[in-house]
Amino acid sequence: MVGVDPTVVLLLSCPDQRGIVAAVAGFIAEHGGNIVDAAQYTDPEEGIFFQRVELESAGLSLPPAEIARAFEPVAQRFDMDVAVRFTESVPRLAVLVSREAHCLQDLLFRTRSGTLRAEIAVVISNHPDHADLAAFFGVEYAHLPVTPGTRAEQEAEVRDVIDERHVDLVVLARYMQILSGSFVEHYRHRIINIHHSFLPAFAGARPYHQAHHWGVKLIGATAHYATEQLDDGPIIEQDVVRVTHRDSVEDLARKGRDLEELVLARAVRLHLAHRVLTYANRTVVFE
Repeated sequence: MVGVDPTVVLLLSCPDQRGIVAAVAGFIAEHGGNIVDAAQYTDPEEGIFFQRVELESAGLSLPPAEIARAFEPVAQRFDMDVAVRFTESVPRLAVLVSREAHCLQDLLFRTRSGTLRAEIAVVISNHPDHADLAAFFGVEYAHLPVTPGTRAEQEAEVRDVIDERHVDLVVLARYMQILSGSFVEHYRHRIINIHHSFLPAFAGARPYHQAHHWGVKLIGATAHYATEQLDDGPIIEQDVVRVTHRDSVEDLARKGRDLEELVLARAVRLHLAHRVLTYANRTVVFE
């Protein structure tokens, strides 16, 4: 696992007004902090200010557990939503998958090689198909089958497995089961799904057949936070690849799988680096 210098990340949002940046920087300077990265954005239509500030842990006069409390006067002054994150710990993932293994395999390789700084704590599937793949990478595999009549019980089991392993992020790597609203809400903005099209186009079943039928010249993939509304959560990352009239449905599916791997990995990396803020059904992504 590639080491990193520990930092603290402040994710801030509030109504746009004068003095926010100065107040945040003043707080950090007052407590001996050194800013190593800062980015901000104001939504001109909604009048909302967003900021991501990353600072060195070394030199701070505040212990990590006290940062949020000490920052409260600034947050109250600007009616600010604040999240304090730390980069020192290695995030733990639960990867949910059904029969298609390409995204799972990609995540397993990236975490093993250190190109994605995370640990896959468990792979959960409603099929037994990928137990050997998980075992090859030394990752626990939980086979939790489901039928229409056992959906609620199986989902409860999935939730128990995730919570018992202290998972930070749930990744739906082509998990072909619809999750309940209560499940999604329990892990609000902590479930990332990969969709096999450039949403909102070609949603639903057989997307590559739809794309082939309409003779599209671009196909895409979308990674988003899961919400109760199917395939309608805040989008984190998207990309497209060109196709031509010579591409068969199989060609489109192959190119789509490659793209899904890349888009999902980018989205997971952005989330784990604390570079995503959500509001309404949108995201601000500080790349």
